[in-house]
Amino acid sequence: MSEIKIIVKDIDGNLLDRISPWATYVVQPPKEQGFTFKYIFYNPSNRYQFQYPRVKKPESLRIYECHVGIASNEPKVASYNEFSDNVIPRIAKAGYNSIQLMAIMEHAYYASFGYQVTSFYAASSRYGLPDELRRLIDIAHKHGLYVLLDIVHSHASKNVMDGLNMWDGTGGSYFHNGPKGEHQLWDSRLFNYQQHEVLRFLLSNLRWYMEEYQFDGFRFDGVTSMLYHSHGIGHGFSGDYNEYFGMNTDMDSLIYLMLANHMLHSIYSDVTTIAEVSLNVQVT
Repeated sequence: MSEIKIIVKDIDGNLLDRISPWATYVVQPPKEQGFTFKYIFYNPSNRYQFQYPRVKKPESLRIYECHVGIASNEPKVASYNEFSDNVIPRIAKAGYNSIQLMAIMEHAYYASFGYQVTSFYAASSRYGLPDELRRLIDIAHKHGLYVLLDIVHSHASKNVMDGLNMWDGTGGSYFHNGPKGEHQLWDSRLFNYQQHEVLRFLLSNLRWYMEEYQFDGFRFDGVTSMLYHSHGIGHGFSGDYNEYFGMNTDMDSLIYLMLANHMLHSIYSDVTTIAEVSLNVQVT
């Protein structure tokens, strides 16, 4: 497999090493080659062919949330194949009808648990090859399991060399410039949902996982952070309508979520979309 490098000339004429935002297979190099992830061209001649159809949307979801890398009794990062062969049959046997896969989108910082995404179109290579993720989802469908992807479109890693941050030498190619483009608690970048190219990038990302990997739906992470200019930080919710929708509401991100839902439910009749919210609700 060949390594691909992109050289971007910034506004001052400097040449910048970058990974394509659309990279579909990114790997961590050996330690002697540094720590910056590399974009590898992956196009096998004998690509995995799905054998089982998507599962119909269950009337009542019984979801098993899981992380492929920690799904092992051994002190190691587990693989897609190990999860397919050892864990999926146990989940089905336990009576669940759905799984929610975490930490699939490539993330250079493993301790982020998958929530500091660096390559949005690349399935994490820590667990194996893209075809092995395809097989995992196929095996889940074989066992009658509906498969949700934990999608992170609320923010992105600050990594520059192997992420989206400062991709063209500026802070505003995918994100807001200035403080509005940074999450003070997560130490990450915040998307500018006003930009058409950002909308295309994120909406295409949803279709990529539906088409290429046959996921059945999504759990959108960090929706509270998306919905409010305060990102939910120090924001209490007592039940008053104005606390949920008002001047603090980020209309750009709300419209993105509306577009994402409209697109997905228009194209895929059995898709499920779930919003993960964290509300500081005052109980009296």
